[in-house]
Amino acid sequence: MIRLDNISKQNGRQLLFIETSAALQRGEKIGLVGPNGAGKTTLFRMITSKEPPDEGLVLVDRGVTIGFFSQDVGEMSGRSAVAEVMEGAGDVSAVAAELRDLEAALADPDTTDFDAVLERFGEVQARFEELGGYALEGRAREVLDGLGFSQEMMEGDVGKLSGGWKMRVALARILLMRPDVMLLDEPSNHLDLESLIWLENFLGGYDGALLMTSHDREFMNRIVNKIIEIDGGSLTSYAGDYEFYEAQRAMAERQQQAQFERQQAMLAKEIKFIERFKARASHAAQVQSRVKKLDKIERVEPPRRRQAISFEFQPAPRSGDDVVNLKGVHKRYGSRVIYEGLDFLLRRRERCAVLGTNGAGKSTLLKLATGHLAPDTGSVALGGSVKMAYFAQHAMELLDGERTVLQSLEDEFPRANQAALRGVAGAFGFPGDDVDKRCRVLSGGEKARLVMARMLFDPPNFIVLDEPTNHLDMATKDMLIAALAEYEGTMLFVSHDRRFLAALSNRILEVTPDGVHDYGGGYTEYVARTGQEAPGLRS
Repeated sequence: MIRLDNISKQNGRQLLFIETSAALQRGEKIGLVGPNGAGKTTLFRMITSKEPPDEGLVLVDRGVTIGFFSQDVGEMSGRSAVAEVMEGAGDVSAVAAELRDLEAALADPDTTDFDAVLERFGEVQARFEELGGYALEGRAREVLDGLGFSQEMMEGDVGKLSGGWKMRVALARILLMRPDVMLLDEPSNHLDLESLIWLENFLGGYDGALLMTSHDREFMNRIVNKIIEIDGGSLTSYAGDYEFYEAQRAMAERQQQAQFERQQAMLAKEIKFIERFKARASHAAQVQSRVKKLDKIERVEPPRRRQAISFEFQPAPRSGDDVVNLKGVHKRYGSRVIYEGLDFLLRRRERCAVLGTNGAGKSTLLKLATGHLAPDTGSVALGGSVKMAYFAQHAMELLDGERTVLQSLEDEFPRANQAALRGVAGAFGFPGDDVDKRCRVLSGGEKARLVMARMLFDPPNFIVLDEPTNHLDMATKDMLIAALAEYEGTMLFVSHDRRFLAALSNRILEVTPDGVHDYGGGYTEYVARTGQEAPGLRS
């Protein structure tokens, strides 16, 4: 359906693609992976003709429809969310627009060629029915519901929605369109767990071709049947899901390293012979033969090493056994009751994950526990010797855009030495000169990493995290999971990343309209016990 034929592409001084090829066939569901800046977004732009390759061809079969979801959703306002989604439904939206115009013309007493308009109306109406137009609004509402929209949000002005909800509207447009090919650039961002699982099921039943990026390992594993990796200007295909790709890539690296080492040993031996006998006339023929042999050998390159980032917590001071205690807490927003008589005690070294549908009160609970929100009635008390760090969803907005990464760390820790600050910056993905980047030019993921570095450098004994993985790539997530797995303090967190939940939780607090349910054991035990991966999926 789509072929990339010997493409090359340069972005400034960076060579993104060097005479490389790949293909997307009917029915394939492909995960596109590679380090940040490797060219994933550029590849999407070339496929959608937003940007041409410098050399080579991007070939799309005649008649193939493509739907492209990107993080740049553009302006939306003046329509309801439902109308906005329906507008992007492909041919049927254009037919719907013509049908509305014809209906207006038929109702207008000044219409001159009434019979011709009536005949055209019949043709367009038949086409509208053929395309399932009368069911379109129902399907649009079904998709929006799956992505977490309430009826009120569906009807309201889309312009009043936050950026994250606008992204869901843009995603819904593509899903409703059901094109022959979907290109999805990070569709799992900004989704809660229920919406994420709904999207998995939707894409599982989609019979078109799919090319997508995602930083959610579990999401990728459940959907894709092939991986295309961008690295060093090349596109390499691997059959299977992300886990299989990782295993195959690691095996290929080991084999390449072994070949490289064998060849290096052979070359060293040959060079030693040449150096030893090059001055002897009796060995001139042999020396010349070996020199020619070395010139003809195709050199094996060592595998490219991706720098693994790691972070280790320094020992945190011990807190008291009771870390935070909520007693008889009531909280409401207007007429909407969030908590009514909530009792919740978090004890030292517990890692409590809070689950619940969108709007159930997960973030509210974290704000109450951290003192960023006062209860209407009831009490919230921190235990003795508690040193708390709180990662909030708006934390990235508080960075000073004119300060550099290093200056931002220095502002927070004026007494720390430069080597230590550069070390933590490197662990969180800012090696070398990257510490001189100004905060205003950082991506969402880079800002999240900087906030995390500032939060964890001087180790707290109580960490509160509200969706910490939203903007993090897989490498940073893996680093964070590994570091937090060794952390000996207490955690209270909200996350939609199932790997993060399973790896780190040892207690689950489930917030539902029926009340708050407390489960001992981590997320894996919760899933086994309830038979569901999220509270909102219960029948």
